[in-house]
Amino acid sequence: MSEEGELNASAGALMSAEIEAQPEVLDHVLREGRDAARAAARSVAQARPRFVLLAGRGTSDHAALYAKYLVEIMLGLPAGLTSPSTYSVYGSQPDLHDAVVLAVSQSGESPDLVETVRVARSQGAMTVVVTNSVNSSLAQESEVVLDVLAGAESAVAATKSYTAELLTLWLLIDAWAGGDGSDASGVPATADHLVSLRPAVAQWATRYRFTERMVLTGRGYAFPTVLEGALKLMETTYASAHAFSGADLMHGPLAMLGPDTPVIALLPAGAGAHSMAPVIERLVQRNVDLAVIGPHSTRGSVSLGLVTPEETPEYLAPITDVIALQWLSLEMALGRGIDPDCPRALHKITETR
Repeated sequence: MSEEGELNASAGALMSAEIEAQPEVLDHVLREGRDAARAAARSVAQARPRFVLLAGRGTSDHAALYAKYLVEIMLGLPAGLTSPSTYSVYGSQPDLHDAVVLAVSQSGESPDLVETVRVARSQGAMTVVVTNSVNSSLAQESEVVLDVLAGAESAVAATKSYTAELLTLWLLIDAWAGGDGSDASGVPATADHLVSLRPAVAQWATRYRFTERMVLTGRGYAFPTVLEGALKLMETTYASAHAFSGADLMHGPLAMLGPDTPVIALLPAGAGAHSMAPVIERLVQRNVDLAVIGPHSTRGSVSLGLVTPEETPEYLAPITDVIALQWLSLEMALGRGIDPDCPRALHKITETR
């Protein structure tokens, strides 16, 4: 891909500042958001739902998917992602008694999400909204509202609001499961470590500067992170970035991979990384340009490795691992002559109907 043009000195300054702010934001969420999450969890638990439906768009859809894993694994409840168009376009009104509908949105202003929550509440669901805008239209439609406490976010590419959403969702579901939130006490320090890895990630960006197509892969808790990483790469660098579950990658997309298509595998310590072992083996066999992010990333036949703290629990790793992919998106954009603060055709708030 050819360079877009000359950049001024302030290119990427907004996105960079918001990536760097994440340790402080996450610490703020832990200190100021825990009591609200506990209160929300008590309200939801009292409703004794049989299942949970989650709704989001874009970045927040990936946060909702993270919550889906938490609900199914930590609570043992069935959970699914809604299709907002079934409500806003097709006018569906399903029976949602005994359900919790949890919507995630940074702005809280996407009309289809507002309609989803409105219909869900009218159809008997308990509604919960996790948002960075507690005065938004979406928040006004919901019974329970949790502020992600990320503060104003100016960059088009969401960073600090995304990780604040993840931590808020974890606090909610952990409290619902009877936890006290203490497992997350190390998250801000881990985030600070990931922020410090910018120079190492910048070397990756140099390697991938002219890459037209990339693949990101992971399983379990890591899957929402690779989806979010691919989105960040597409919206800031304009590269075609594809995200696949490691299992889905083996069901066809593997055929398109070779030495000319870089693959980034996310392998936080835990069951998900263990299940990725045969996937990594196949990628190595195909001589793929393979980069690995995880606590054991320097082991094996990989082209690049980025080491993350081994003590981070797998279920919390998505909150911090994504920071490496945020840096990669920013650095690749700058290397291509693109200002990631001004991606073409995009605005901070996207309204879908």
